[in-house]
Amino acid sequence: MHAHSPVVFFHAPHSRSGVARALLEELGAPYDLVALNLKAGEQRTSDYLAINPMGKVPAIRHEDVLITEQSAILMYLADLYPEKNLAPSMGDPLRGAYLRWMVFYGSCFEPALMDFSQKREPVPPMQCGYGDYDSVMQVLAAQLRHGPWLLGERFSAADVLWGGALNYGLMFKLVPDWPVFLDYARRVQARPAIRRAVEMDDALAAAQARELDEALAA
Repeated sequence: MHAHSPVVFFHAPHSRSGVARALLEELGAPYDLVALNLKAGEQRTSDYLAINPMGKVPAIRHEDVLITEQSAILMYLADLYPEKNLAPSMGDPLRGAYLRWMVFYGSCFEPALMDFSQKREPVPPMQCGYGDYDSVMQVLAAQLRHGPWLLGERFSAADVLWGGALNYGLMFKLVPDWPVFLDYARRVQARPAIRRAVEMDDALAAAQARELDEALAA
């Protein structure tokens, strides 16, 4: 397998998939974009459900490898380009913390946000795999206070993930507007590659909206 052959990137603008695009831009990695219009329901077509039966973005295909799930995609891409130093390698003391926080996103943070947004009653601690919302926020805040990045002085793919996640959470008032979260999200979002990804997504979203309006008017 050639590490630097382009990936096929299945993506929708203004979705969680934006984090994967941001990492591709940070890496300077070549990719072939397959844009899906969520408002047109393109994520539910039989062709895309063959890629991801959950009907979710992002997904990537790299030669014979198909990967879904945000954290898995980011870990794969960061390891694919070791020369970019966005993932601690095996044997690096930071590797364990890096893996922990990449997995913490999907196993704890996302469930906590969904319960909070839906105003669900907390599950008894012995039955809840992620703990509870307040604990998740406190644990994450404590880690970020070691800053400026999630792993301290080392910027990594984990920051692309968490910068996007916290920016989203703050925007929709799903995480507390603590200075540690606000400052961290601003630092990540200020990076040139991430700003570039956001601008490209804004343009793509506008183009998709025009196309959908034209199709409905036809």
